[in-house]
Amino acid sequence: MINPYIAILLVFVIVLALAFAMIGLVSYLGPKVLTKVKLEPFETGSEPLTPVKRRMHVKFYLIAALFIMFDIEVVFLYPWAVHYRELGMLGFLAASLFLFVLTAGLVYEWKKGALEWI
Repeated sequence: MINPYIAILLVFVIVLALAFAMIGLVSYLGPKVLTKVKLEPFETGSEPLTPVKRRMHVKFYLIAALFIMFDIEVVFLYPWAVHYRELGMLGFLAASLFLFVLTAGLVYEWKKGALEWI
């Protein structure tokens, strides 16, 4: 009997081999002539309105980090939803507590103004 982890390892090896093969082929077969037009940043077919290296406000990064944090935490609800009937009342209470803590954190951040853009 074959170990099931060997199949996963084989998939990773194949994916890595394909990725490196594609990168190698692009660098080998792709065009090599770089002009000023090709090196300019492309923004919806028009001239860029702001410099490429502009500074972003820290609120942007804070909102992005909070979004990723809450998004990843909500992913933990999927296994609970799949086994909802098997977990019974204890599983329901655990998920309710998890959602309560998540909501309390969101309300706290909202009250502190962490979600205000300007």
